[in-house]
Amino acid sequence: MNLHDDFSQRVLLSTAQMPWVPSPIAGVERRMLDRIGGEVARATSIVRYAPGSQFPSHTHGGGEEFIVLEGVFQDEHGDYPAGSYVRNPPKSRHKPGSEPGCTIFVKLWQFDPQDRQEIVANIANLVLLPEPDRPGVSAATLFADARETVRIEQWVPGGLIEQAMPDGAELLVLEGSAT
Repeated sequence: MNLHDDFSQRVLLSTAQMPWVPSPIAGVERRMLDRIGGEVARATSIVRYAPGSQFPSHTHGGGEEFIVLEGVFQDEHGDYPAGSYVRNPPKSRHKPGSEPGCTIFVKLWQFDPQDRQEIVANIANLVLLPEPDRPGVSAATLFADARETVRIEQWVPGGLIEQAMPDGAELLVLEGSAT
């Protein structure tokens, strides 16, 4: 399956308007934002775990990173409440699920194959610092390498925020709205 796979094209999605699509695991549904491939794919999705649902143990050959949007995501490495950012590099392994249920934003198979950096952070605990060249923006970097930068930004209400993006960008609005 290929969905929004031409990254030279601008795509704007309102996830609240998208249908939930069942995964192969009972109780786990997803809203597919982009996808290149079958069940094991380069993909960006919003995934909802019903209470008590879980995937079998598996290895992430291409890495995985996610933000817990609601509830508590769990695996044998810990419990990750809403606001958690988790980065599992290629070759990492876990058995994900959620006793209370949760919703996550997840990106799969988008890492450099040699990347081995693990990160677990709570977004609420980050110190966002004013961006000197971008009035109205405070930010903190979650991850950066030669290929990409993953950041949390807070924009002032009603502000005009400008950002050059010569190589493109992927934005996820967690709170509020942007036009």
